[in-house]
Amino acid sequence: SFQEVEDNLAALRILEQEVLVQNKAVESAQKAVLLTTNQYKAGTISYLNVMIDQAAALANEKTAVDLQGQRLSAAVLLIKALGGGWKSSALPSEEDISGDIKWLQFLPIPLK
Repeated sequence: SFQEVEDNLAALRILEQEVLVQNKAVESAQKAVLLTTNQYKAGTISYLNVMIDQAAALANEKTAVDLQGQRLSAAVLLIKALGGGWKSSALPSEEDISGDIKWLQFLPIPLK
């Protein structure tokens, strides 16, 4: 039980670092797409270069989303290892949260 808690805490720490690095990669890839798009509009490069940079940017974004999913899974596993859980009857109804995003502040990982 203690080992599960430690493993999941370590996973969360590692994934946090990976997410930070991956977010920088996403930003860099988006800047590259902007640059190549401007170069294409200026007529200095072919559209193939734009498509290559767009593909790289999408791959980086997919990796970032995958890492976020892994972080969420690790958070759930940590809660489970700590003995936590929830009952669906204790969750707010759809009417309770309809149009209200205040509940987002209670998530362990901020959504973008």
